[in-house]
Amino acid sequence: MTPSTAARTAPPARTAGIFSRRYLVTTAGTTALVFLSAFESLAVTTVMPLVSEDLGSRDTYATAFAATLAASVLGMVAAGGWSDRRGPGRPLLVAVAVFCAGLLAAALAPSAGVFVAARFLQGLGAGGISVTLYVLVALAYPPALRPAVFGAFAAAWVVPSFVGPPLAALVAETFSWHWVFTGVLLLVLVAAGAVLPTLLRVRPTTTTTDPFPRSRFLAAAGVSLAVVALSSAAAAGRWRWLAAVVAVVVLVAAVRPLLPPGTLTAHRGLPATVLLRGLLAATFFSTEVYLPLMLHERFGVRLALAGSVLTAAALAWAGASAVQGRMGSRLPHARAVRVGTVLLLAGVAAQAAVAVLGPGVLVAALAGSAGWFLAGAGMGLGFPRTTVLVLEQSAPGQEGAGSAALTISDATGGGTATALTGLVFAAVSAASARAGFAVTLGLCVAFAVAALVVARRVSQPAH
Repeated sequence: MTPSTAARTAPPARTAGIFSRRYLVTTAGTTALVFLSAFESLAVTTVMPLVSEDLGSRDTYATAFAATLAASVLGMVAAGGWSDRRGPGRPLLVAVAVFCAGLLAAALAPSAGVFVAARFLQGLGAGGISVTLYVLVALAYPPALRPAVFGAFAAAWVVPSFVGPPLAALVAETFSWHWVFTGVLLLVLVAAGAVLPTLLRVRPTTTTTDPFPRSRFLAAAGVSLAVVALSSAAAAGRWRWLAAVVAVVVLVAAVRPLLPPGTLTAHRGLPATVLLRGLLAATFFSTEVYLPLMLHERFGVRLALAGSVLTAAALAWAGASAVQGRMGSRLPHARAVRVGTVLLLAGVAAQAAVAVLGPGVLVAALAGSAGWFLAGAGMGLGFPRTTVLVLEQSAPGQEGAGSAALTISDATGGGTATALTGLVFAAVSAASARAGFAVTLGLCVAFAVAALVVARRVSQPAH
């Protein structure tokens, strides 16, 4: 065999994997940041009943969640514009610093007001981290490895759903809820240190000379402030409902330029899909906020067992997402989102039934887990397909804008619904805890019904 023949028959050189020596530290650091961001979110949902008891923050219970989601919109827009102009290095470091400041403030919070402010900082940092990590992946990895990196990110979101609730409950009940935030803070610092060498090495291939998107930033700031104002309207006393109406008007005006035209009126095609994504997030996340609290306070379920409801939904979400991925085109996108929305409605209705009927502890825990398993399956079907639909329905060259609108709708929907349910819960539960949970979860059912109506307007793209 001649040298030339050997060269022709030799197997092609394999690209180093994401866990090879060259990429191992970067992969570990970026994936750890995603993991810790997801873990922190689930941990807070699990331990918030204890935080509420300790800080006396019943009226601001939902605000602690709504503030984070609202701030994430502002963080995404700011970090996205900054990364386009200067690369991901400084934006990511600043986002991590803000996230860590929020964790430290939460761990040391002496009052509910400080805790809510800390949660706002966490959302601001988490939103910036999510955007800049994607930019970093585009610069640090060759195209052939990027799908594997995003697969690792997806796994990093799923795994905390299994270990986050029980671990957070164990730490909170054994030591204190303060240590949940302290532990995450220390691990985030380690993960950021692992990413730092890559941030110093990579350079953006191109940067835009366009001015910073000030109008989008101001609109995002308006959305964030309006959601926080809505969730804090209970503090206005007898003027709470007027304050809520004003906040909603400001919110609608601010979010409109951030979404495709026709989104708020559910025009068929891309606008309806973007709106549906927001309603799915609104339904799921506003309901999930109250499940550990209801099981713990209303039925006396231990925090670790109450948190297992979140794990059940995570299992179903991951499983349904895998199933829809394997089915591919055999399951049309429009049908997938409609079936997913029906399952979500059934799961939320089950939680409302538990709140109204008030069964025994065991029945409440089992019904809550089974119902939320259905809801998780619905999200596993609906969420991935709304993403695919937006990419297919976006005009050529506008896929990035469509994806940004989807993310903004996601965060705004979840934050707004959580703020509204918090306002209702604070008003009704003052007279009756049972009625508070029943009416609040009934409102979540209404969100699901609205999502089902919009899902019928989601059309299958023509190929």
